[in-house]
Amino acid sequence: MSKKIFSGVQPTGNLHLGNYLGAIKNFVDLNNDIANECIFCVVDLHAITVKQDPKELRSNIQETVATFIASGIDPKKSIIFNQSKVPAHAEGAWILSCVARMGWLNRMTQFKEKAGKDKEKASVGLYSYPVLMAADILLYDATHVPVGDDQKQHLELCRDIAQKFNTDFEIENFLQVPEPLIQKEFSRIMSLKDGSKKMSKSELSDLSRINLTDDKDLIINKIKKAKTDPLPMPNTTKELDERLEAKNLLGIYSSLTNSTLQKSVENFAGKNFSEFKQKLSEALVDKIQPISTEIKKLLDDKSYLDNTLLEGVERANTIASKKIKRIKEIVGF
Repeated sequence: MSKKIFSGVQPTGNLHLGNYLGAIKNFVDLNNDIANECIFCVVDLHAITVKQDPKELRSNIQETVATFIASGIDPKKSIIFNQSKVPAHAEGAWILSCVARMGWLNRMTQFKEKAGKDKEKASVGLYSYPVLMAADILLYDATHVPVGDDQKQHLELCRDIAQKFNTDFEIENFLQVPEPLIQKEFSRIMSLKDGSKKMSKSELSDLSRINLTDDKDLIINKIKKAKTDPLPMPNTTKELDERLEAKNLLGIYSSLTNSTLQKSVENFAGKNFSEFKQKLSEALVDKIQPISTEIKKLLDDKSYLDNTLLEGVERANTIASKKIKRIKEIVGF
């Protein structure tokens, strides 16, 4: 069955292994399925919910596009564009914010996590950005959206907004209610220094993550220094809940090799971590080094990246402008 897929990545710079295994690798698989129509958005409007350096943001947008293409997404088959260049996203977000309810947004746990204790100082954009995310999806009549655990709640909000709009204006199925696409056998990628924390570019130590621009030597060194425990490799998956670093590294290996966690545990049961780390390093270098090399090559050709975005924006705008025009007519503009 053909699917119309929408997904977005924030241009935060320094995309890492967690971004690749959590999202981009899946994007490539979806792009390669000829039955799918894929739209991949660099969500730069979402990025400014926290203050950004303008020069860095422009650079990060190009780096995100380079990472998409280097990872294997074909810009001729799929649409790659940046959100801020398609006005319908901002327009749609405002209209849908008048449909969304405060109670719905108050339940969003990610805002509470990101805003922290002093939520009074958080931007309004950080609070309301799930409505913009809903507009992103609904403008393209997306049937499916790849989501991780941290975005499931936002997709539920998107579904609620679509259903309420359709009901309020008595226009059945006008806004497509999207379904989640959840990766099977995927382990959330955690820090190489602390298996209880998510891998993040904001962590101070660069040794905590594998960046998609890391070279072979850097990857090997980071895995050598990755935190483990004094015991041999676990014999069962049951042990992993008490051994977070082992669970993380085995999860990374499983995702890279398209294996199940159970199979990876069986393959390395009772062995030394050093032997496992060598195999993990080999799998990482095999997958990440070609991407790293291609990213650097693409970043040397800024005009190609700019043209790719320009073409993507034109294609996205053709779709989104028609949808927003109809939305405006429905609400009375």
